[in-house]
Amino acid sequence: MAAGPSTSRSRPQIDYEATVLPRTGGYGRYNRAVVVFSWFPNFAVMLNLFSDVFYTLIPDAFHCKPDPQLLPGGVLPSNLTRQRTLNLTVPWLNGTGLSRCELFKYAPNASDFSEHVARDRVPCTEGWEYAHGAGLQSNYVTEWNLVCHDYWKIPLQRICFMTGWILGYVFLGTLCDWLGRRRCFLLSVSLSSLFGVAVCLSDSAVVFLLLRLSQGAMLAGVFLSTYIARLELCDPPHRLVVTTISGFFAVFAELILPGIAVLCRHWPVLQAVNTLPLLLLLSYWCCASVFPESPRWLLATNQIPLAKKSLREFSTRNKVYVEEEIYPGEMLLSEMASLYGEERRPCYFSILELRRTRVIWKNCLVLSFTLFIGTGIQYCFSRNLHTYSSNFYFSYFVRAIAGAFACVFICFSVDRLGRRGMLLLSAITTGLSSLLLLALTQYLHGGLVLLLSIVGLLSSQALALLSVFFACEVMPTVIRGGCLGLVLAAGAVGMAASSLMELQNNGGYFLHNVVFASFAVLSVLCIMLLPESKRKPLPDSLKEGENHRRPPLFLSRPIRDSLPLLSTRPALSEYNPENYSLLVSATRKMLSKENLPYRIASPAHPPLLSDGGMQGREDES
Repeated sequence: MAAGPSTSRSRPQIDYEATVLPRTGGYGRYNRAVVVFSWFPNFAVMLNLFSDVFYTLIPDAFHCKPDPQLLPGGVLPSNLTRQRTLNLTVPWLNGTGLSRCELFKYAPNASDFSEHVARDRVPCTEGWEYAHGAGLQSNYVTEWNLVCHDYWKIPLQRICFMTGWILGYVFLGTLCDWLGRRRCFLLSVSLSSLFGVAVCLSDSAVVFLLLRLSQGAMLAGVFLSTYIARLELCDPPHRLVVTTISGFFAVFAELILPGIAVLCRHWPVLQAVNTLPLLLLLSYWCCASVFPESPRWLLATNQIPLAKKSLREFSTRNKVYVEEEIYPGEMLLSEMASLYGEERRPCYFSILELRRTRVIWKNCLVLSFTLFIGTGIQYCFSRNLHTYSSNFYFSYFVRAIAGAFACVFICFSVDRLGRRGMLLLSAITTGLSSLLLLALTQYLHGGLVLLLSIVGLLSSQALALLSVFFACEVMPTVIRGGCLGLVLAAGAVGMAASSLMELQNNGGYFLHNVVFASFAVLSVLCIMLLPESKRKPLPDSLKEGENHRRPPLFLSRPIRDSLPLLSTRPALSEYNPENYSLLVSATRKMLSKENLPYRIASPAHPPLLSDGGMQGREDES
């Protein structure tokens, strides 16, 4: 890093929300266009995220392929019908149908095929026959026969995929603070497209697993960089609406994914279709104006020449010409020149700066905890949906529609009731729904179980969405990428927790439900420690982030023992050397212009009276 934290804390700061953003057009036409282009990466990322559900879906029905070598030598398989062959070779399990992992093996000289004949049971020798799954006819499971004794590789693939997201959030979040939002986005899109194409060419389960891990890490960088850049271009009244619309893009991707899977039929084709939007995002590399660098980040990291260039571009495209103002009170670029100077070196920060903070670290920890609960507890509600209906599409679309209603709920309530209040309400509703299902499932009607599961899904998704949005608002600009990466990594850990349960054949499901229900109740107390960011500017420096404290529970009372006779009058005006220096620098720059109407110039003609005439007039007087 070019400069230490102490230097950055002591240098003066320009209020970006009050001074810079209005002078460059505010949330103008160009800002709105850039925000619209930032929604499309969210659609592409969610297509690749939710497609993992179809890649690892186990078919509802499968059994071993009949092996003629296990039949007696005198029996010809061609003389037997298919149903007769299945009855002779595949064991029948009462209540579940054909055995999935075993075959009958007869003695070489056997002639009796009744149920009473002695025959052994052996594992499958010729592979498996699968019924067509939901959406795809072949996927990661059927391609490499990951069933029976290889079943553990399916949840392992999900865990590795989410591990890639965790690593991407942590490392690319820090890289987003060092290189900038645009560079991190372009790097992540390029590598995720490359890994997406490589996944289509996978020839083994291990290669597929490693490539999906790498692609997940890069997809995390795409999501993180676009989320931060989108929020930093908005003013406080539009931040929530812009973020909610990006959530609808994610829901739309989730809703159309089953139809795309039905049309593709095979997993390599689906992977190629999902990679196509990422390849189209590479066009942002050529068009810098579609996804520019965040001027807020440039100014916060002391990159003054680049910040001036970026602000000039924003003001020009928003039809606001900063330098052509004739009578400004304090010209924007003059303020930047006087406060920062042109010779200052850039100053970058990392998440290690959290060791020197108290409020920022507390906010990051609390929001990581709430996001971990919001993503991890959804597995408990989804499992109850499976017990109500075994159809895959039922639980899938219920989750997607609950996510859409969560976005609508956030959009219409958060700006009215505040971030902290709605986060608290979502945590309370999630905890109560989980506790009621945990204690009363066997006593409730199936419809009530379904209703509580849907309410729990809606509130938990609202808790997750609002935690991410809240974290992006309260974290300072200089370390916003790293802090938000830590929060999102905690959410990815919660998503991977469900795969850990499946890795143990759901042996710890009850303990999983109890732990997350208890955490949801505990989060209610933690949320009270958070500040309120409604209609407040985004903090830029570490000092501003530390000043973003929680509001008091009760209003402070006025001091009762004040003595009016001894009170002094406040000064009518206060001398501020910083404001005076700004005024001097702005005035000097205005007077240096040649085209100003009030510039004093030397007279072009000599005066009517010479010096001698003037002296004579003075003597006479």
